Amino acid sequence: MSSPHRLLIVGGGLTGSTTAYLLRKMFAKDILAITVWEKSRGAGGRMNTYRSEINSLATVDLGAQYISVSSADYAQSHERFYQELLTAKVLAPFKGIIEGEREAKTKSGFSNFVAPSGINAVVKYFLNLSESNVSYSTHCSTVNCCEKRGQAGQMVWQVIDQHDNITEFDSVIVTIPVPQLLQLQGSIQAFLQNESKSLQNVEYSSRFAVGYFFDHEAVINVPWTCKYATGNPNIAFVSVDSRKRCGTDPVDVGPSLLVHSTKSFCLQHWDTDKSIIKTMLMSHVKEIIPDLPVPIGSRCIRWRYSQVVRGVDGAPGCCVLSASPLLIACGDAFTHSNFDGSLKSAETVAKAFRLS
Repeated sequence: MSSPHRLLIVGGGLTGSTTAYLLRKMFAKDILAITVWEKSRGAGGRMNTYRSEINSLATVDLGAQYISVSSADYAQSHERFYQELLTAKVLAPFKGIIEGEREAKTKSGFSNFVAPSGINAVVKYFLNLSESNVSYSTHCSTVNCCEKRGQAGQMVWQVIDQHDNITEFDSVIVTIPVPQLLQLQGSIQAFLQNESKSLQNVEYSSRFAVGYFFDHEAVINVPWTCKYATGNPNIAFVSVDSRKRCGTDPVDVGPSLLVHSTKSFCLQHWDTDKSIIKTMLMSHVKEIIPDLPVPIGSRCIRWRYSQVVRGVDGAPGCCVLSASPLLIACGDAFTHSNFDGSLKSAETVAKAFRLS
């Protein structure tokens, strides 16, 4: 490994941030220089937190809502991650009531956690500790394998962003959703050929997420914190987001409410203007909370790749597309679509990188 070895991680979500974190624990900065490209304006990916434009103290988690330990095996193998996040106060035990089809999971003996500062704080925590050079609003468009400048015979990755800026890296780790991976241009397509059938079979669900903000005197009068709207054709999940993160209704800022649409609603209305979606989902959520106050602000996101419905066969954790120069594809599509799945993928990548 050259010193410093130049690594690019494409995607600043949970898998990308935890991969950077694990690799930094293995290699010092003078050995490994980590760069992260994230196409959005901030870290998080599907662990997205939005801050109200009306009141900066009011926030809402628009993607992942809370973190559940998904199995007894993960409770043991990932205990160090959970304990570290709890000690750093990035996570806290979930204290609210979850109503609906998944109530049984909360009674299964496994823990649920929330992020008091917003779910994107988890990703920010790992990125900060990774000491990576993070470039936001940077979209990876092309990945080419070529000779290193000035060193004949030594192959590197030449990566091009949306502005046609070219940067050389010794290794590349791609953490973005599989359909976006398959759309990358350049000689990476030749390396994807051997895995194309498995990758093309990956499927994701889509949904709308709308966050509503209310006046500081408003009250959302329901006994639960989160509710899975079982059987509802339009709404899948509702969360009194401010109550979820604080444990109680805050007194210094108005409440916030998160609504996730069903997959069928999203498919039916995918091309509908977001302002109309906000109104439609508000009318549907009032069927669940009839006395819901009038919001003073809102934010809508279309999650094209919300959750993995069908992952890569065998759940390998990652896929080494090229051993030299190293090119790895990873993410929850290579494991399963939850917090533990992303951690497992990152662990698999870190092991493959160390052995390369």
